[in-house]
Amino acid sequence: MELRAALPQGVAATVADETGEEVRFALPADLDQHGRFITGGWSVVTDHWLLAFHPQGDSVDGVDGVDLQHERFGLDEGGELRSETLIGSGRLVVGERVAAQYSMQHVPAYSLVARAVNKGRHSHEHSHEETAAALRLPRQDCPTCGRRFERGTQVCRVCHSKWRAIRRLAGVARRHLPLFAGAMGLFVVHVLLALLVPQLSRVIIDDVLVPQTASLWRLLALVGAIGLTQAVMALVEVLRARATVKVGTSVAADMRTMVHAKLQGLSLAYVSGREAGDLLNRVIQDTSRIEKFISWWGAAAFSQILLILAVGTAIFVRDWRLAVVVLAPVPLIFVFSSVMWHKVRYLFRREWRAFDRVDSLLQDILSGIRVVKAFGRERHETSRFRDGSRRLRDITTANEKTWAAIIPSMTFVTRLGEFLVLLLGGYLVLGQEMKFGELVQFVQYAAMLYGPLAWIGGLPKRIADATNAVDRVFEIIDEEPEISDRGHTERRPQLDGRVQFEDVSFGYEVHDPVLDGVSLSVEPGEMIGLVGRSGSGKTTLINLLLRLYDVDEGSISIDGVDLRDLALGDLRAQTGVVLQETFLFSGSVFDNIAYAKPDATREQVVRAAKVANAHDFVVKFSDGYDTLVGERGQRLSGGERQRVAIARAILHDPRILVLDEATSAVDTETEQLIQEALFALTRGRTTFAIAHRLSTLRNADRLVVIDKGQVVEIGSHRALMEKRGVYHGLVDAQRKMSRQTAV
Repeated sequence: MELRAALPQGVAATVADETGEEVRFALPADLDQHGRFITGGWSVVTDHWLLAFHPQGDSVDGVDGVDLQHERFGLDEGGELRSETLIGSGRLVVGERVAAQYSMQHVPAYSLVARAVNKGRHSHEHSHEETAAALRLPRQDCPTCGRRFERGTQVCRVCHSKWRAIRRLAGVARRHLPLFAGAMGLFVVHVLLALLVPQLSRVIIDDVLVPQTASLWRLLALVGAIGLTQAVMALVEVLRARATVKVGTSVAADMRTMVHAKLQGLSLAYVSGREAGDLLNRVIQDTSRIEKFISWWGAAAFSQILLILAVGTAIFVRDWRLAVVVLAPVPLIFVFSSVMWHKVRYLFRREWRAFDRVDSLLQDILSGIRVVKAFGRERHETSRFRDGSRRLRDITTANEKTWAAIIPSMTFVTRLGEFLVLLLGGYLVLGQEMKFGELVQFVQYAAMLYGPLAWIGGLPKRIADATNAVDRVFEIIDEEPEISDRGHTERRPQLDGRVQFEDVSFGYEVHDPVLDGVSLSVEPGEMIGLVGRSGSGKTTLINLLLRLYDVDEGSISIDGVDLRDLALGDLRAQTGVVLQETFLFSGSVFDNIAYAKPDATREQVVRAAKVANAHDFVVKFSDGYDTLVGERGQRLSGGERQRVAIARAILHDPRILVLDEATSAVDTETEQLIQEALFALTRGRTTFAIAHRLSTLRNADRLVVIDKGQVVEIGSHRALMEKRGVYHGLVDAQRKMSRQTAV
């Protein structure tokens, strides 16, 4: 999101002449007052002025060199800057005057600039630029080359270094270095034994078979030595494979744990903003690729490179002329591999993104299978999955076709050396400059050399597979959590529960605030009922209180301590929540209730279940509290899941309790019993309750009415009804709906 684009020289000169100030923000204004696309429109913000440039006349998109006229707006003359989103477009308003109009692609940037200007105008400590930087704005381009990051990543395909990924992987594997060093030692032994076999073959031919003077026993001894060498090589290979597999699985397990732990610490905004299949594949699939690379491809690469060096040294010692012939294809192999590297990485990234989308789609379908069947959408979902699967098939097929053409070509190049060796070696044998056994030895060495060379020719594919996986895993590990303890965190193991919202503004999208300037004071032990239409910001307010997100502007404090300065562990230990979307983990009823307090006794769990009115239905199950609830609690009804979740919050025994539609999934009779239990539970605790049925908030000390992200009314039920405002309208609408339902 560019907030200061490059201005044309004429526009920049006009701004400098008229204001004498530095440009803070510059955004294109690509629509005229009639909503038509234009070229040359600009909105330029300095410290004290906004200059709006417009093409003269009816100049439309595609016309170059148009004349511009401009208007100047003083930012110190009062009136807020507003970025208003219309249908298919937006406009920038200063006070009551429209300064610029623009297409939807520029709406986020204009909204961000308007917020930065308004906030910076009221702050003497920050410039507009500093204020914009303080707002949540993820970087989308590479700081080195300026190219856009790949979609959904923070990786630049141009500047990325594959060796950096390998070094980071080696850093994780450092704790397994002794075992890895042992495996590498076995590789050395294996290579030395491999070099011995051609030497023994030369002796058999030149000293036994050709002279025909040696005894049969010597022949048997030499052949037995070759057999014994091969047997020892097999044993060494078994030991080496066991060691490298152990290292590979251990490193993969370490990285799997690291990325999972990091995901737990990342903000809800980050996790909810990514596809589930993408995150799942990074934890499972990518770490499996890393394991395979260490166990097989990486270990084999070390072995093959070591073999090339050893064989290359051996053949140069024997005859430098044949050595040059043998090694002639090597430069071609490395040049070809280097050229193919970037293409291969791009191909695999496309394939993995397609795989992530298919995996996410499958998870969505399986998670919502009841909805799919209820609406008879099986064919539609099958078609949707088939389309995604076909796209993955097409990309994978294209990749494999490319690679299938590369490998035979590289193999042919490497095998050219064998023909040259036979040609030159045969000439030397015929000229009696070389013995026949030496030629055979050279041919065997060449075969030993070309096998690894051909294998290394395919190494870019395997390295691309591994380094892309490493990048994807470390991208999450390197992610800085938005919600974390600060360096000066204050510990509060015991909270009183006094909550203060001060001018709080927040939006899930940086340019679209859900809450705007919310202020509210709550005393310890007070029960607050949050009331408002759907989408007004009630649940968002709760999310901020629980610090699932941080405020964009303003502050929230508990007992006078800003939430951002309060230790997260102390906050989470003293807040309990029953969310509108009840979630139960796969396991028993007991496990789900005790989730909030793992060391709880059975008596404590049963007591919490009784308070939540869950005990009666639990004991009716054949396995009682050991009954398995199934994935996401699907074996329980909605009301049963809700009561288990309430019991979980009760067992937690929090100082601050949040009830987000806590009784939304129960019948009227059960709701009354739960309300009585919750009344006893909330006594002495600071409680925030959201309920669709306003009658369930009758025990609240105060009702806070939120409308369009702002607090519009506060008071008791009676006081708000007498006021005949927003709350009265909500109650009246609900009563009418109840009467219609009754009829």
